[in-house]
Amino acid sequence: MTKKLMETVTELRDMPSLSVEIREEAGGSATVAGYAVKWEMKSHPLGWDSFREQFRRGAFTESLGKDNQFALWSHDTRTILGSKDNGTLRLYEDDIGLRFELDLPDTPNGQNAYGAIKRGDVKGVSFGFRAKKQEWDERDPDNIIRTITQADLFEISPVAFPAYPDSGVAARSNDPFQQYLNERKQAQEAELRQRLIAFTYL
Repeated sequence: MTKKLMETVTELRDMPSLSVEIREEAGGSATVAGYAVKWEMKSHPLGWDSFREQFRRGAFTESLGKDNQFALWSHDTRTILGSKDNGTLRLYEDDIGLRFELDLPDTPNGQNAYGAIKRGDVKGVSFGFRAKKQEWDERDPDNIIRTITQADLFEISPVAFPAYPDSGVAARSNDPFQQYLNERKQAQEAELRQRLIAFTYL
């Protein structure tokens, strides 16, 4: 298992199997709640090499303490449903995962989101993050596991469809496992060059 500090690449992941709750409060306001991430829950196969991914408990602790996170509608930065700084989005790390509570705004966008979630049109949650530390388990070539141990969290989004497809050009052009393999190869080649240089001057 290898630890690696990631480059600054923003990634999107969807959790369609996680249920979203909706609570109607007195006065007509509505709150959406659920889990954006569950610890150690492995994703469906991702990337060209079909690795699976999971998050370790506490992966977002640092980010939650220093960054502002947003709730968006389907990752659209023009449709902000809430934010942590103004208290309309609340995020907690507990024993299960990263839990959120979102007070929907009393606006057309908020009302549309409320209607879509209440009807069941939208059942999944997606989130945008940037991995900072990770581990790769390659002991089983047919079951490669990426464990993210530290990440910056930027936003969560109720979504109807997966935000980051695991096939096609988008996945292949930003494949974390291929990036990891390329970085490892470059490091090995650099180390070999240094050894050859040192041998030359012996």
